[in-house]
Amino acid sequence: MRLQRLRAGELIALSGSVCIFVSLALSSYESPSGGLSVWSTFGVAVVVLMIAAAMGLALAVATIAERSSAIPVALIVWTTIAGLAAVIAALVRVLERPAHATSAGAGDWLALAGALALLVGSWQAMRDERTSAYDPPEIEPRTPPPASAPPDGAGATNV
Repeated sequence: MRLQRLRAGELIALSGSVCIFVSLALSSYESPSGGLSVWSTFGVAVVVLMIAAAMGLALAVATIAERSSAIPVALIVWTTIAGLAAVIAALVRVLERPAHATSAGAGDWLALAGALALLVGSWQAMRDERTSAYDPPEIEPRTPPPASAPPDGAGATNV
């Protein structure tokens, strides 16, 4: 496990994931009766945000823990797609409020900021092609087979 493998893109995506997770604990909408939590207005958009945040966290963990770059690269691609879906879901939550809500709360705005950070960070990580953070694979050298003399007449050609 090496924290030095985390590049700027992964760190931005990780901070976006943290923002989304924190937004789940804040008030999502303001209403005349008080704040509405994300759990009282639960919907598909919240599920998309949680999946995207989990993928951003998985990206950071895989980048730190994996010995090769194969799994983190695959996760970067899927996290970028999930980040785009999260931005759309967060925009829907900000723009389309429940009937009894008067305005979007801090939770929705933080979720939108986190989704944008997740998308930008995963996009930046996908653009950064440096693999210097990963050690080259160790290839075990093979010994050549023993040289043997060819059987009589095996290498001769008849003219």
